[in-house]
Amino acid sequence: MYAVIKTGGKQYKVEEGDTIQIEKLDAAKGDAITFDDVLFVGGDEYRLGSPRLDGVTVSGRIVRQMRARKIIVFKMKRRKGYRKKQGHRQNLTEVYITQIAQGKEA
Repeated sequence: MYAVIKTGGKQYKVEEGDTIQIEKLDAAKGDAITFDDVLFVGGDEYRLGSPRLDGVTVSGRIVRQMRARKIIVFKMKRRKGYRKKQGHRQNLTEVYITQIAQGKEA
């Protein structure tokens, strides 16, 4: 069974046992976390929320806090001598998905 969850303004397709990297959450390593914003559950039978499913939660455990690879932003105007180089590293949280729990039928 798999589910589509929404967190940090993005959607992620997850299964039990998956490890995903999401936008930074303020929690410590080893903390349990629950995602209530479940949009879709699939498997033998599927359920689609409008916009989200009631009674369905995805549970996980925080593996680590990390930073993504550096992205280089380079701006340049030709023939003018204008060059600007800027780097960015996004803060991420790595989460291990432990359970997809379905409660009452919506």
